[in-house]
Amino acid sequence: MKQLSFVLICLFLSSAVKAQEDHPLDGYGIGANVLAGKILKHNYIFPPVPNASGGIDISILKNTDGSKEWQQRRNYPQIGLGLTYVNYGNNAIYGQCFGAYPVIPIKIISGKKVEWTAKVGIGVGYMTRRYERFPTWDTINNLIGSHMNNFSIAAMDVRYNVNNNLSLQLGFTFIHVSNGGMRMPNLGLNLATGHIGIRYFPGNATPKRIVNDLPALKNRWLIQARMGMGFAEIGTTDGPMYPIYLSSLFVSKRYGSRNKVFAGLDHTYYGSLHAFLRNIEAYAGEEYKYCQQASVIVGNEFLIGRFGIVMQVGFPFIKTMRENDGIYFPKFGYNFYLLKEECGPIKELTLHSYIKANRFEADVFEFGVGVGL
Repeated sequence: MKQLSFVLICLFLSSAVKAQEDHPLDGYGIGANVLAGKILKHNYIFPPVPNASGGIDISILKNTDGSKEWQQRRNYPQIGLGLTYVNYGNNAIYGQCFGAYPVIPIKIISGKKVEWTAKVGIGVGYMTRRYERFPTWDTINNLIGSHMNNFSIAAMDVRYNVNNNLSLQLGFTFIHVSNGGMRMPNLGLNLATGHIGIRYFPGNATPKRIVNDLPALKNRWLIQARMGMGFAEIGTTDGPMYPIYLSSLFVSKRYGSRNKVFAGLDHTYYGSLHAFLRNIEAYAGEEYKYCQQASVIVGNEFLIGRFGIVMQVGFPFIKTMRENDGIYFPKFGYNFYLLKEECGPIKELTLHSYIKANRFEADVFEFGVGVGL
């Protein structure tokens, strides 16, 4: 506590000295939250849950200045990279997690001194402990069967701005780690915490903004298609991985020069389920019929330069034979635009990475390509 108090005093004093000219770090800052909470037990076969879990979440931040066209169209957003460390409270079973994710904090309420903000990030997480029969015989940890996993985080802050450089914050954080069934077991880990922290900008928190008179982009319609692929393991741990094929056909309309809304059809074929039915000799010769899912989809994409943040929900009208198939299937993830043109026969070409969920459980990680005409 003495060391923390000394750091806070130093930050306060340094931020109280106002620079008379532009600082080389104008717009750049760092935030740090100390996390404390508990694992949410969502299945009766969980190992014993520790009394408390904790960690630290660090955000490297940049307030954009409009030097890129998309920054002005999105009203000069703040962007950043999040780095998280979690100690679940029992290293022998749960281990620790190291996560990294891109983030764009969103201001819900913004005042001169007090702000209410939220952030959601999807990235990668490394778990130090996983289910393993050999050589460590770590079979009590029946939660996650892989070291590399999806790392998802959602947080809300109430922030008090001490001055233009230093802020204090208090809020809640939720962290989810799983591998989407690529390796078994995959119960996943959910952690709910409270947090307290600081945010510091050594220079001017709000850099000088570039303001250009940008023409509005046409609210154009596109016919779009996506092809993706994922993998899943069934049955025995460390067994074979089977492919999952995903495809979508939809129409999209750009609006506000920075977003797209879309609707269409989505199809998923579970090769892992096909293999399972063949192994148990069920629906012989008709496995395909019971291994596919077709859905009507609607969604929105937030365009950020060459990146897009996709939020989609599907309502299946054809279901697999799985008893736990839900009435809706959310899908979240990122697009990266290899090609983004206003004219020409092919206007968009993308790489994508999505998480397809079955209600609130990760169903499959999808990687693929998309095209817009």
